[in-house]
Amino acid sequence: MTETERITTGSTERSARLRSRARGRRLLRAGVFHLFSLAVLVVILYPAVWMLMSSFKPGNEIIGSVSLWPDSASLDNYATALRGIGGVSFWTFVVNSLILAVASVVGIVLSCSITAYAFARISFPGRTFFFACMIATMLLPFHVVIIPQYIVFNQLGLVNTYWPLLLGKFLAADAFFVFLMIQFMRGLPRELDEAARIDGAGHVRTFRSVILPLMKPALVTSSIFAFIWSWNDFFGPLLYLKNPTMYTMPLALRLYVDQTSTSDYGAQMAMAILALLPVVVFFMAFQRHLVGGVATQGLKG
Repeated sequence: MTETERITTGSTERSARLRSRARGRRLLRAGVFHLFSLAVLVVILYPAVWMLMSSFKPGNEIIGSVSLWPDSASLDNYATALRGIGGVSFWTFVVNSLILAVASVVGIVLSCSITAYAFARISFPGRTFFFACMIATMLLPFHVVIIPQYIVFNQLGLVNTYWPLLLGKFLAADAFFVFLMIQFMRGLPRELDEAARIDGAGHVRTFRSVILPLMKPALVTSSIFAFIWSWNDFFGPLLYLKNPTMYTMPLALRLYVDQTSTSDYGAQMAMAILALLPVVVFFMAFQRHLVGGVATQGLKG
């Protein structure tokens, strides 16, 4: 073997060793990353798995039990949950939650889209000031306005109705959704508005026929958040609803915990699982639109 061949062979071997070491380091980093991800996933999913397993346990085995798996799985808790509580049917709670969730979605989509169009596409005196005021409401803690709002609704005789929970949805009081839609509209080319104006369309026709069809990702994203937040809302219904026949699913869960008598934790876990199912189904059905709506927020036309 000549000197040149030995140098070439040695260089090839060193290159192979370097590639092998680099591959080993990449595999090690990938392994550590996946192990860390699995550990985080276990921590995040453990409460949900515990709740699911507890729904199959008798009530006296839930509190204080160290075992995650039930000794003898049973569907008795689900049967108890489906029978309802306090003389109110389980399906009454479901219908009440659906009424609030669907009405919230409709109110937010209608009012917030119109308000966002006004801020994003129409020049009017004080637009910057009103936009700043709207953004400022996002910085105001909800607990600051609880008492004034309750006094106003109580004086109007709207306590123990759904109006305190829905009126703000139809008046574009949720600044988050207005801001979300404004940002999306700002990414749409203004040439579309100019073309519609040349064809003789006013703001109403432009909004309905040009802007609104292009806002599908933002509207679906807002609808998903509005549905989930309304379905899971506990404090609002607790504050304004007094009649058990008007209770939503979160309030129904509270009825299973009684400080003065025996609490049925098994039925509570079962109802929690049943209350979670519509949210999971709704999210899975529109997940693709949610990802698309969030992804397009950074695009400009």
